[in-house]
Amino acid sequence: MDNMIEITRLSKAFGDNQVLRNISLNVERGSVVALIGPSGSGKSTLLRSINLLTIPDTGSIRVGTNLQTFDRARTRLPGDKALSAFRSRTGMVFQHFNLFPHLSVLRNVMEGMLVVLRMPKSEAETQARSLLAKVGLADKANMYPDRLSGGQKQRVAIARALAMRPEVMLFDEATSALDPELVGEVLGVIRGLAEEGMTMLLVTHEMDFAREVAGQIVFMRDGVVVEAGSPEQVLQHPTHPLTQSFLARYHTAERVA
Repeated sequence: MDNMIEITRLSKAFGDNQVLRNISLNVERGSVVALIGPSGSGKSTLLRSINLLTIPDTGSIRVGTNLQTFDRARTRLPGDKALSAFRSRTGMVFQHFNLFPHLSVLRNVMEGMLVVLRMPKSEAETQARSLLAKVGLADKANMYPDRLSGGQKQRVAIARALAMRPEVMLFDEATSALDPELVGEVLGVIRGLAEEGMTMLLVTHEMDFAREVAGQIVFMRDGVVVEAGSPEQVLQHPTHPLTQSFLARYHTAERVA
């Protein structure tokens, strides 16, 4: 199986805070990789770097056939055309939904297809309705975001990301802002995408879900990959003391809850 994403010696600092330290990571086509670790370990920065929402200081990122390299002398974004081409390969879903409040659910999903892909309106509407059905929201097409639950908003955000026909989906703690009873409906959509063979990289604190859907678990701390391997290896038989400590605290908190 070939790699859809190749990250090589990626580093990023914000002032004196070194957030990523020579990260190298491969994600195979059609696989799911879960990033776990404590807050501040660099997981979200890594995800944002893949989509060039954050520009790394050094290293390289390849998504599909598109390669971007970085060095400390390069402080600005690539040109608009190169940036659009690179970002078009990735769809990103954040903790918060970032829906347009003045647009209906249907128009939220259509907007990127109309503005970025220059798709005819009728075709965009047909595809948007299909995607809303895919995430279980066909009956909410004409509603506005303020009428939806958090789980429904996040499912609209997933449909909107899928509308751009990405090769890769990035999820940055997509369920962390949701009430516990709403988490399952979003995880169900992500699980369905995994079963369809979508390449995905997700930051999550849902360890049971990571064990279920991910083929590889990557534990990060202090901007480095500490340990990576299968869910069984990393979650059940971690070898690094930092991984063991993190998972012990997680399981303790789980028992207390």
